[in-house]
Amino acid sequence: MTKKLYYESAYTTEWQTRITKSLEREDGYYVILEETAFYPTGGGQPFDTGEINGIPVLDVMAEEDEVLHKVERLPQEQQVSCRIDWTRRFDHMQQHSGQHLLSAVCRDLYDAMTVSFHMGSDHASIDVERPELSHEQLTAIEREVNRRIYQNLSVVSYFVTPEQMAQLTLVKPPKVTEDIRIVEIKGVEYNACGGTHVSSTGEIGIIKLLKAEKQKGNTRIYFLCGYRALNEFNDNQRILGALSNKFKTAKEDIMERIEKWEQEQRQLQQEIDELKAKNDAYVAQELLASREGTWVAHVFADKPLKDLQNLAAKLATDSDLPVLLATSSENKVVLANSGRVELSCGAFFKAHLSEFQGKGGGSDKSAQAGFPSWEDALAFFEYTKRHLAEKA
Repeated sequence: MTKKLYYESAYTTEWQTRITKSLEREDGYYVILEETAFYPTGGGQPFDTGEINGIPVLDVMAEEDEVLHKVERLPQEQQVSCRIDWTRRFDHMQQHSGQHLLSAVCRDLYDAMTVSFHMGSDHASIDVERPELSHEQLTAIEREVNRRIYQNLSVVSYFVTPEQMAQLTLVKPPKVTEDIRIVEIKGVEYNACGGTHVSSTGEIGIIKLLKAEKQKGNTRIYFLCGYRALNEFNDNQRILGALSNKFKTAKEDIMERIEKWEQEQRQLQQEIDELKAKNDAYVAQELLASREGTWVAHVFADKPLKDLQNLAAKLATDSDLPVLLATSSENKVVLANSGRVELSCGAFFKAHLSEFQGKGGGSDKSAQAGFPSWEDALAFFEYTKRHLAEKA
């Protein structure tokens, strides 16, 4: 059985020990240590990383009473020196202890019990038994949980017997009946938990709630603790500063400036749309005048797909002719048909696109497709043009 140093102290980062077993499995190499401070994945907390004799630890998992360490390669020595990645470990300690405190505040303020906890690489979240939490309630939760952080309450962990456990007011009964580990936040709660935690709430630093959303009848709260919250603040300050410089205004006036900019953009877009409509009318006349048969076909160098679709629809409606257009800048082809020729655009594309490596589709009156190269798009364009000639 592996001796688990992370239960004795979450602050153990370096130690020497002995390899008791080496394993080679289909997915890689594993070692079992006589004693380990590497925390295995469990209880919502990810595994620790670090090194064993300088060899990177890729994964840590528990199998019955043993802790398996997945490594890049097997060490040659039996006696090894181990080192935890402290930055990752302390981050997990901050997030996990922060979760305990946040869950306690949700319970105390609004009787919202936590039903699940997830710790990701960029944020953490809890699901609480409330269909909804208002902005005011979330603000109150955030303020109270940070107040308890600043009280610097002691956080301790210890093992108890079932008899001793019966004397405690636990958040919820543990799943195990022996080796019951309690994490106690002094004056706040007793929680059965096997994770790594800080020694006092002050080490959590700060808790910042990011957002809340409905999740299967509950509410999911996303949050950041400690250095994650600091990094988020720094990222937001960097973005805010960049916006302030771009709009040449103070940060408190940015929203007003953005609203003015959006209004200007809407006005410009309206003018552009009007000009495009006039240009399309002119281009339509030119294409109709220069058509080779009872259809319209043309290749544009740089017309976007949306503009291509609008022009094709206008031409088909105004002329009552099939319209085949392509744009070489985007490797796209569009076909429109108002109904004079018996041709379903969507069905034709579906039947023949795969021969030219194209992907797309549409309805009876219009279809569009994209191709991996202009050579493929042009080949399909010429094929479709020949088909229109046969239909004429």
